Amino acid sequence: MSNLPIITLSKAYHRKENQILIGFKHDWVLIDVVKHIPQAKWSATLKSWYVKNTPNNLKQIHDVFKGHAQINRSKLFKKPIPIPNTFPAKQKRNLSDKQRLFLNTFYKYLKGKRYSKSTVETYSFFIADFIEFNHNKGLNLLTNRDVELYIESVFIKRNYSISTQRQFISAVKQFIIFYPETNISNLALSRPKKSKKLPTVLSPEEVIAIIQCTRNLKHRAIITLLYSAGLRIGEILNLKLGDINLKRKQIHIKRAKGRKDRYATLAESFIPLLKNYVITYKPKYFFVEGVSGKPYSSSSIRKVLSRSCKAAGIHKHVTPHTLRHSYATHLLENGVGLRHIQELLGHAKPETTMIYTHVARKDLMDITSPLDTAVKQLSRSDNTEQKFLLSRK
Repeated sequence: MSNLPIITLSKAYHRKENQILIGFKHDWVLIDVVKHIPQAKWSATLKSWYVKNTPNNLKQIHDVFKGHAQINRSKLFKKPIPIPNTFPAKQKRNLSDKQRLFLNTFYKYLKGKRYSKSTVETYSFFIADFIEFNHNKGLNLLTNRDVELYIESVFIKRNYSISTQRQFISAVKQFIIFYPETNISNLALSRPKKSKKLPTVLSPEEVIAIIQCTRNLKHRAIITLLYSAGLRIGEILNLKLGDINLKRKQIHIKRAKGRKDRYATLAESFIPLLKNYVITYKPKYFFVEGVSGKPYSSSSIRKVLSRSCKAAGIHKHVTPHTLRHSYATHLLENGVGLRHIQELLGHAKPETTMIYTHVARKDLMDITSPLDTAVKQLSRSDNTEQKFLLSRK
């Protein structure tokens, strides 16, 4: 045990709540472990992972890190942190008035390009951060080396993922188009290659087990619809009751990723559950609503799914998107063509859908290993009187 790394738990008041900070030296293994805590988030402000300070979360930290690290809890029992009267404002950036005006104009430029709200905010944040990093340097003097230094000094330190770095490069490319006077070369900028990880996929039996272990009617309806229609979490949160057509057994997904509309299939077996849910909970506008008709949160769905997986005895890292991956893989295994799956999922490129050919059991799982073939041939040979077993010494 003494050779295990140490993680230190401490307290902080962050985002209007008491949090448990999970501190440790940079370690890719521990970073992968902490991601198995559904509620865990990274705070660039605190430079730490954190979860809400509750007994259940504390227990989950101990369960997840068991065998991976030693846990130091001494700082958790210090004097409680006083809650400020007002939530502290965001730290003011070190920018000149000219730079602020430039960034405001760049923000309007992105909105004029009709990018989604999320993309506009992400690109604006990255360029503001990049300019602040080089606040003593004129925009026209910025070079590709400045981009590299920013990535080396900021991205690596914050443990940003490759996909986040790709977003930053995309933001810089838009910055160059908006401000061509800069010395950053568009052609010399390259995005790092995506990690080609295969998605986690549940078996049909595991999906049914998760649904059965979801006792709450509303939560069961959410999880069932996510899987049965292959929806993204944002799509189910924005789904309106009027977009569900019982007669045609279709769901109209509006303005999904890439501002595209599509139709998803409404499973016949889901309809009785849907009717029961609507009669019981009486949602007024959206398919799923929070307290007093307010929007439901994605974090609530993730917590519900995590609890259901635990109750079903499933120890894989399961997210709402895992249900979408499972839906697509099961369609492929049931003989549905890739072109139809692409339409149902709303993928812009067939290459995106092709990833499911690597995880589907159909055809690939029917291929016999050459080891099995060799063992069978040896067992059938006239010179072998007894059946050959690999386990025999």
